[in-house]
Amino acid sequence: MSAVGSGPTPDGSVAKLIEIAEKPTLGRRLISWASRPPGRLYIPSCTVVALIILFEDSVPSGNLTAFVVGLVGGLLLAGMGALRLGIALAVARPMIRHYWLRWISAPLIAALAIGVSAADVPLSARVQASAEDLLALSDRADESSAIPLNGERAGLYSLRSLSVADGVLHYEVEGAGLVGRAGLAHSGETLPEGVFVSGQGTRIYEHVTDDWYVWVEH
Repeated sequence: MSAVGSGPTPDGSVAKLIEIAEKPTLGRRLISWASRPPGRLYIPSCTVVALIILFEDSVPSGNLTAFVVGLVGGLLLAGMGALRLGIALAVARPMIRHYWLRWISAPLIAALAIGVSAADVPLSARVQASAEDLLALSDRADESSAIPLNGERAGLYSLRSLSVADGVLHYEVEGAGLVGRAGLAHSGETLPEGVFVSGQGTRIYEHVTDDWYVWVEH
């Protein structure tokens, strides 16, 4: 048999065979996908979502945009991970044992982010890092009205306004609050938490660290 007869013919028969070959079904695609360990896209995506969650927790009363992105991204990645793990347990258990470090990376990232957020570490750390610069603005506070700051940076926060009421300094933070206005407060006296305080309007306070509180206006 000649070399010409064994190779592709001019009419493109090889391309035709590829074209009419059976395409993999959705089930086969899922099995093939789940049989591979989490890789270069999934684990970095989990890391990015975890950082977004930590950033959201570092903003007084949260940040709406970061909250939505973190929630949607976290649910999507969790669903993908559960589906992938379920299929892999059914058809590719040796792959899980062989690449165990990759498989546990995403749950470890999620657990670390949730644990650090639950302990309020991002918020307290960011407040402590900004405390000196925030207090440097105290001499500009006025009992009569709020002083607009128009996004001026103080430490790690951008501020909308500064005010003082009954000796309590209030810093309204840009992007703070999921539904209403929110920010940081500094008080030398202990403030009751979770209740309205006389002389402080409709603000409710939650202690952060030292003399610092988060306030939310209701």
